[in-house]
Amino acid sequence: MSTSREVRRPDRSAQQAPGVPGRLVVLLAVASGMTVANLYYAQPLLSALSEVFGISTATAGTLITLTQIGYVLGMVFLVPLGDRLEKRGLVSVLLTVTAVALVVAGLAPNFPVLLAAALVSGGTSVVAQILVPFAASLAPDHARGRVVGRVMSGLLTGILLSRTLSSLVSDVAGWRVVFLGSAVLMAVLTVALRAALPRHAPTTSVPYHHVLRSTVQLVRTHPVLLRRGLYQAAMFAAFSAFWTTVSFVLTGPRFHYSPVGVGVFALVGAAGAAVAPFAGHWADRGLTRPMTGAAFVVAALSFVLAGVGGHSVVLIAVAAILIDMAVQTTLILGQHTVYALDPGARARLNSAFIAMFFIGGAAGSQLGSSVYHAGGWAALTVLGAVLPLAALVYWAFERPRSDGPAPAGETH
Repeated sequence: MSTSREVRRPDRSAQQAPGVPGRLVVLLAVASGMTVANLYYAQPLLSALSEVFGISTATAGTLITLTQIGYVLGMVFLVPLGDRLEKRGLVSVLLTVTAVALVVAGLAPNFPVLLAAALVSGGTSVVAQILVPFAASLAPDHARGRVVGRVMSGLLTGILLSRTLSSLVSDVAGWRVVFLGSAVLMAVLTVALRAALPRHAPTTSVPYHHVLRSTVQLVRTHPVLLRRGLYQAAMFAAFSAFWTTVSFVLTGPRFHYSPVGVGVFALVGAAGAAVAPFAGHWADRGLTRPMTGAAFVVAALSFVLAGVGGHSVVLIAVAAILIDMAVQTTLILGQHTVYALDPGARARLNSAFIAMFFIGGAAGSQLGSSVYHAGGWAALTVLGAVLPLAALVYWAFERPRSDGPAPAGETH
């Protein structure tokens, strides 16, 4: 999406380099995983926080809500700056603010201070969503899907391992060390990225409020952006519903897992990140549409397996891996399609795309919790299967069309 006032600058990095150095891809993957993990560290800590601050578990749960609200605000107001400002400098500033907010969280004398720190750290942790389109801009066209897939594998691994790491660290050293330790990691990451990232000129010079307005206009201009956002909203809602409620099953009378045991179980889901490079390869080969449909089917069948095998932790673990693989696949395919719509607006496209499906994830988490408490694990797995099936129906009846410059083989 461009306007009459927008000035495009050539992406010299992408034009001159035949590829992105492998160590830079690894750093971007690690950085994405480390920053997005800040959104999930608090989830296993709610019981401890309720005791420390003398609040109910429901009140403690507002910490997660405020972190998510901060993230959505960051997606809307900060990520589009990736097109307006020099990216390396923007990443450094945001990570510095994140580190300071995490220090405040770790030293919080009361719950309101912790909430404020979580809101800020959640907002600035959108660095991951600036790094992914950054990687896409650096990569040559023929390998963009694979590069994005590798970076996204780091992001999903960070999501899945964050709960495990938080549980283990808090069990050994206390909940404050979780936040203070992450602050140290953010400081180290700031220095590493500042040294490793190439300077990357802005792709637009329009005023900030025009950048925000153009982000909304992108959704209207590119129907495929809205379509892929809705696909991923359904998938991320199913993903969130599963991971929000599976801890209730594992700690319940059926399995009697400890909180640390639940954290260890989350390691199983990390295996789903292994599909990311394959998804990127499928996107580069023009297989976006068929593999999207296949991922919807796999996700639905995974919830069927989770429901049928509700008395077997092994079957639930297999279902978790398949769910994570399916969600990761549609995410990589979606981003590959969205980034091709307008190379000069990748940060804004990513902002709109991620914001849409993150809202779906938040809704899935809340709805999944309500459904589980009302109807148990069986009802939850029905909900989880219905969501990707609804996306599959939309996919099946969507007439392929041309929507801007698409990757080879991508017709919708």
